[in-house]
Amino acid sequence: MPQPSDTEVLNAFQGSLNSQIDTLPAAWKSTLQAPHLQGILERLDAMLTERLAAGACIFPLRPFRALIETPPDAVQVVIVGQDPYHGPNQAQGLAFSVPDFCPTPPSLRNMFKELAREYGNPDQPPRNSLVRWARQGVLLLNTSLTVEAHQPASHARKGWEHITDALIMRVLREPRPKVLLLWGSHAQARRTLLDMQPPAGPIEVLTANHPSPLSALRPPRPFIGCGHFRQANDWLQAHGESGIDWMLARTPLAAPGYGG
Repeated sequence: MPQPSDTEVLNAFQGSLNSQIDTLPAAWKSTLQAPHLQGILERLDAMLTERLAAGACIFPLRPFRALIETPPDAVQVVIVGQDPYHGPNQAQGLAFSVPDFCPTPPSLRNMFKELAREYGNPDQPPRNSLVRWARQGVLLLNTSLTVEAHQPASHARKGWEHITDALIMRVLREPRPKVLLLWGSHAQARRTLLDMQPPAGPIEVLTANHPSPLSALRPPRPFIGCGHFRQANDWLQAHGESGIDWMLARTPLAAPGYGG
């Protein structure tokens, strides 16, 4: 993606949620078509339409990007974020990820710092786009999938949490072994979903503080030093999975039909 000009916004939401849901892998699409979610999605769509009509700029362009890149039966790791980045041209629809032309956000910088602590410094700076993780089976899911420009958490408690909880519960129905990385109290609140949807296969839950500079080094479970990336891989490989090449420099090709 070319670097935009100072006034060009490439990642603004433009269309209806239903039109985007129609493009999703069948398993995700059927999940979102469940009757108990239809009313919530209709209210979210109406809210987004109203805010756009009022002149709001909403991010990202593709709220369901994480689902496009990672079908539920491909998930090995779930990383739960809070809401999308609220600056122009940052949010990609993947938690913690930004395009490579963007400066590295502070939380992502700490994630790279922890990776270097666990695996050693890479030969070249890591790319800010985490599509390479998503295409290996890392579901990078925010609990709110849209946000208004320069207004963090502006679409929290509007209904998105019910949608994304249902998506996590769908993943738990897959028998494939998987790891939940729950960083910070907001993500750790998702742990109750394990009681609502007992996992169909082996699962490991790793918790730590959020990688934000405000909490990454603080007790009770500092993010820096948590060892989660290597622990996740060790557990996955012990359960017969490939694990994730966290240090991969290039982006793997998308699966046929999933787009880039």
